[in-house]
Amino acid sequence: MTLRDLTLDLMNVPGLSGHEDRIRARIRDRLNLPCETDMLGNLWTTRQGEGPTVLLFTHMDQLGFIVRKIEPDGYLRLERMGGVPEKALPSQEVMIPLRDGTDVLGIITNKSHHATAPEEKYTVTRIADLYVDCGFESRAEAEAAGIQIGAPVVYLTGGYPLGKNRICGPAIDDRAGCAVLVEVAQALAKQSGVTVHTAFTTLEEFNLRGAQPLAQRLQPDIAIQVDLMLASDTPDMADRGEMTLGGGPGISLYTFHGRGTLNGVIPHPAMVRLFETTAQAEGIPLQRSAQSGVLTDLSYVQLTGNGVAALDVGFPMRYSHSSREVADMRDLEQLRDLLIAALGNITPDFELSRDAS
Repeated sequence: MTLRDLTLDLMNVPGLSGHEDRIRARIRDRLNLPCETDMLGNLWTTRQGEGPTVLLFTHMDQLGFIVRKIEPDGYLRLERMGGVPEKALPSQEVMIPLRDGTDVLGIITNKSHHATAPEEKYTVTRIADLYVDCGFESRAEAEAAGIQIGAPVVYLTGGYPLGKNRICGPAIDDRAGCAVLVEVAQALAKQSGVTVHTAFTTLEEFNLRGAQPLAQRLQPDIAIQVDLMLASDTPDMADRGEMTLGGGPGISLYTFHGRGTLNGVIPHPAMVRLFETTAQAEGIPLQRSAQSGVLTDLSYVQLTGNGVAALDVGFPMRYSHSSREVADMRDLEQLRDLLIAALGNITPDFELSRDAS
């Protein structure tokens, strides 16, 4: 299975925050390595070695919705789970993955254009005013189909190639990262080196929660987090940076959320040096990102124990948190190769002192 096929395969599995059981099972199957899991559903595999302990991780959950009400006529009302853009919701196809493994399909409705008043045409409909039509004619019919308050709802799964090198679809954030780490973990299992825990975490889209107890359990010296990086090569993003699709993987030099969650990451200099020198030696282009309004679960993992040498590494992605995200397979392939090489350059005497020259 190619990396493209693996990424599309994982994008076909629903896994809302707190409801990651199906995607965890698929990742475990694709890894085909000894794995552990915990109470929150985090999944990890370990390559044992000597020297500093590394936690390499990405999140397997996706954003979406929760059913908050079933109307008497069978329509469903939703609450958002994670940073879902309300302006991109009308007419979207969604699915409700049920506990028995079946799925109910529906659409987030859009008021008929012929009945839309002029003042409505340039406004965003609030999530509280949107509803899902699954074809039910009553509340009883919805309940008979297995729908309950609290049921998870996600964008309809399924990705597809876009042009020669790119893929498009929901949950590239962060099923692409998961696919990369599956291949990294398989490569590490065939090599010797320092201890590396390769982990697939839960609840990232729900306030970055899943990775924290995992880090507390594993007590890493080094944490490398893999996620999207905001591509800035479209007209609406041109002033946000210099991150381009197809330009190679990237490292983050600064993140700060700044919207209620006053947290972020300024990376450890030893980790920045490691990835810069490795990329240069391997002939892999390395892009740089510095963004406000961005936050990853590394923000909390870095505070574990006496502190962790931390770095966000990722791939450029367009149209984040929409139902049609876009990434470039060349970036994902080079990210995989960069991670394998960089981890191979972490030796038992790898210097983590902040005073190292």
